[in-house]
Parts: sequence; structure tokens; C-alpha cells
Amino acid sequence: MVTKKDHPALTAIRQSGTGKVKVAVSDIDGVLRGKYLHRDKFFGAAETGFGFCDVVFGWDTGDQCYDNTHVTGWQHGFPDAQARIDLSTLRQVPWDDKVPFFLADFVNNDGSPYPVCPRQILKRVLRRADKLGVKPMAGMEFEWFNFAETPQSWAAKKGVGPENLTPGMFGYSLLRMADNRGFFNALMDEMAAFSVPIEGLHTETGPGVYEVAIAFSGALEAADRAILFKTGAKEIGKRFGIMPSFMAKWSAQYPGCSGHIHQSLSDGKSNLFHSPTDPRGMSPLFESYLAGQVACLMEFAPMFWPTINSYKRLVDGFWAPVKPTWGIDNRTASFRVIAGSPKSTRLETRCPGADVNPYLAMAAVIAAGLHGIEQGLKLTTPPITGTNQGAEHIPRAPRSLIRATHNFKESQIARDWFGDTFVDHFAATREWEHRQWQDAVTDWELKRYFEII
Repeated sequence: MVTKKDHPALTAIRQSGTGKVKVAVSDIDGVLRGKYLHRDKFFGAAETGFGFCDVVFGWDTGDQCYDNTHVTGWQHGFPDAQARIDLSTLRQVPWDDKVPFFLADFVNNDGSPYPVCPRQILKRVLRRADKLGVKPMAGMEFEWFNFAETPQSWAAKKGVGPENLTPGMFGYSLLRMADNRGFFNALMDEMAAFSVPIEGLHTETGPGVYEVAIAFSGALEAADRAILFKTGAKEIGKRFGIMPSFMAKWSAQYPGCSGHIHQSLSDGKSNLFHSPTDPRGMSPLFESYLAGQVACLMEFAPMFWPTINSYKRLVDGFWAPVKPTWGIDNRTASFRVIAGSPKSTRLETRCPGADVNPYLAMAAVIAAGLHGIEQGLKLTTPPITGTNQGAEHIPRAPRSLIRATHNFKESQIARDWFGDTFVDHFAATREWEHRQWQDAVTDWELKRYFEII
């Protein structure tokens, strides 16, 4: 029997002669928090886990500690939580002298899943998929803007007037790819070497916008690849004086940035979404999965629209879908059915923005789909056509994080799939985010009121 000590990843580290290993965990917002471990410390951690301060679930993206959470907080003294290295995630970081890299999950003292760890939330959903006899397959796409900025230059500008990497609206442009050929090729080549394979990379419509399609895989691996891509793109960009931004909407002038999720279900042999006899190419299982997503969109909303800024992307007529609609190969719908070959038939969920935590967004869409399968749901509306024809009487998504969070907090379906502890904690963090925005005085207010009012 192969023991953990004999795991191929540990053998590889021993043979590499490396003196250190990099490990990382996802915080609640999908920001990777990590550290280097000395090789001796790493081997011990690989056996028994290691301590990682639970503040990573107790503060926001600006390291401001929440005052309204109960799982972690000052009232507990921010102790160490137990992080367990996932040895199957071994990679080498090409832009960091090929240092070995691993992702980790948080667990309780008894080894059970830590209830607010985003990677564990996705695993919780996938365990339920396994009980249903299906394996979710997924792939993510991101759109993001790139700027000729550094952390120092951006801080000096105090958050106003970033310099776009390239000018104009020029999607699918070979010329704009050539403008920053080194960065473009580094993304393709170094991400592949980082075990984050890219199917396609091109410019999008907008100044300095790129879009990436990350290769399809099992859902957990797909979420790992997605979170590593976002961090990796930023690290690679530093070498070229480029700052990628995955904000959902950085400027009202331009379309927002999406985080589309492609999905299908497999039985280990074939794509369960495909039907050769259905006129739409959809199996009954696919219909129930899609009906579940249509039904749960509003209840799970903060998991794929997690920030104040997310809702600035939800503007009618600006590419981002704003209603729980579905269509056959229609990019104006929230749920785009791609009914192709037995291999390629899939659902593209087009609601999420690029600002998602990939683990939580992936957990939300898969849980919604599996809820549809468990309940045997059927589609109750026809597919939309053209530019949202057929969606006239469907209610639109909320325009604020606090409204979406209220719906999420009251959702019994969310509590069933993600657990009370996670729902309460994540809702509290979104309520905190709303309060920070309420208390802020923005440049919009200064421009509008400073002189005139």
C-alpha cells in the first residue's frame, strides 16, 4: 500500500533538492493568501497539516477585520486554523525559479471540512454530485482589463485615471496582441508550464482588454486553475510593468468583465447532457440541471456577484445578462445552451463577473444545477431569441449587493447545499462590504455636489 510518505509529489520534492515550497489558500474573496515553507517544515506539514491564521476568513480585501462575524474574529483571538496541503495540486511556478507550489484546504481539529473554506464548499457540492452518480466538468473564461501601472504608480494616482495598456475598441486584434507580445506569450506559455492550460487568448472590445478560455477539466481542478490564473496573470504582469484588473466594471464607458463558467455532467464515460434525439440536443438531465440554475439564480447571487462593483456590470444592453433567461447559442441569455457534438454539448453560465471567487461561483452554479436534478425540475419558459425577446416579463437581477445578500441569507436551498455556518458567515461579510461602501465618500459625490449643491 502506498502511504502518504510515498506520494509522488513528496518524492518529487525530495528529488528536486529545493530548499523551499510555496503554499496558498483561498480567502473568502478568492484572493490567494500564502507563504514559503522551508522544505523540512513542508514535509512535516504534508503529513499532519500546518497552522494558518484564521484571519484570512475574518478580514476583507483591504485587511480590515470584520466586526460582525462569529466563526472568526477578535472575540476568538484569531487563532491558527489547520491547513491541509492537497498533494495532488503540485505545480512549479515558472516565473518564480520553478519553486514547487501547492494549494491547501482548511479543516477542523477532527479533520472534518472547515465550514467557511471556499475550496471545501466546492468539495461539499461535489460530494453530493458523487452521490447522484455524476461528475461535474467545467471550464472558466475571464475577461479583464490591463493597465500600464505598478502598485506604486497606482497608489500615487489615488485610484483615479489608470493608463490603459492599449487604446481603442479592438476585439480579436492581432495588432494589439503584437503591442505587448512578451506579456501575451508569457501568459500562454508560462501558464501552460504552471499546469493552467489555456485553450484561447485574445483581445476583447475595450482598451487593453484580454479574454482567456481555460481548458476544461473536473470542476475542482477547473476552479483551482481559475484562481491560479488570476493570481498568475498579475504576477507575470509585474515583469512587464502591467497591472491586470479583474474588477467587474472599472469604467461606465466600457463593457464589464465576465467570468463565464462552462459545465457538463459525465458518468465517467460519456457526456450526460447530450441527446441525439432531442430537437434541441438536450437530454432530460440537462433540462433539469438548467432549470435548477434558472430557479436558483437570484438566491445564490452573491456567490457570483460578490462585490459592490459587481452590480455596476449589470446594465441593460451592455452584454452582461441581467435576468434568469436561457437560450440556444444566444449570448444575451444568462444560460447559453451549446448543443453540439456528444463531446461538446454543455451549458455556459454567463452571469458571473471576473471578480468572483472561482470556488464559490463554481459551487453555486453546480449546486443550482444539481438541485434541479434532485427535484426533477423542468423548464417553464421557452428560450429567448434575438436580443432578449421573450424575457419581457421576467424580473431582473437586483442592482445592489445588500439586496442580493438578503435573498441569499433567506434561501433555504443555499443553506441545504452550503450549510448554515457558511451562509451566515458569507452573508455577514457581504453586509460588511455594503457598510464600507455606505460610509465611503466617492469622487462621483465630490464631482456632483462639492461646488453646486
